[in-house]
Amino acid sequence: MKAVSEREVDAAAVDRIIDKHRDSPGNLLGIMEEVQELNRHNFLPRRTLEYIAESLGLPFSKVYSVATFYAFFNLKPQGEHSIIVCRGTACHTKGSKALLEHLEGSLGIKGAFDEGESYFTTPDNKFTVRTVACFGQCALAPVVVVDDKIHVHMNESKLARIVKELSRGGKKK
Repeated sequence: MKAVSEREVDAAAVDRIIDKHRDSPGNLLGIMEEVQELNRHNFLPRRTLEYIAESLGLPFSKVYSVATFYAFFNLKPQGEHSIIVCRGTACHTKGSKALLEHLEGSLGIKGAFDEGESYFTTPDNKFTVRTVACFGQCALAPVVVVDDKIHVHMNESKLARIVKELSRGGKKK
C-alpha cells in the first residue's frame, strides 16, 4: 500500500487483518469491519477499499458493493460522537423533526438533510448526526441514540444539554 494519508489506517495493520482472515469463508465482511474500526474517523477510504480488493484478488466493484450495501460501513469520515434521530411516524408526531432542526442549528449544519442525505458530519469531526426510519421504540417517542445510548422521550432542552456536555469534551453517554 502506498503512503498512508492521515485519514487512512496503517498499511501494516491492514495486512495483518487480511492475513488473519485470508482463509476464512466470507472473510470480506470481517476484514472490512476490523479495518474500519482501525480508522480514527471510523470509515473506509476508497484507497483502503482498493487495497483490500487488490490483496484478496477481488474486483473493486465487489468490495465497494459490500461497503455500500451494509449500513454499518461508512465511506465518509464519522464524528467522534454519534447522534441518531428516529424519523418514524411515532417519533415524528412527538417532535423528532424539531429535534433534528435543533441539531442542525446548534451544530451549524443547517439544511444538511435537505438534499436527501441520511447523515452529516460536522466539519470539525466532533459529531455525526444521522436519521433512521424506526428504532422500534414507538411508545417511548421521540427516541434519540447518542453514542450507542438510547434516550427516550427526548426534547430539545435534554438534547441541548447532552450536546453541550459532549462539545466541552464530556464523556460519551
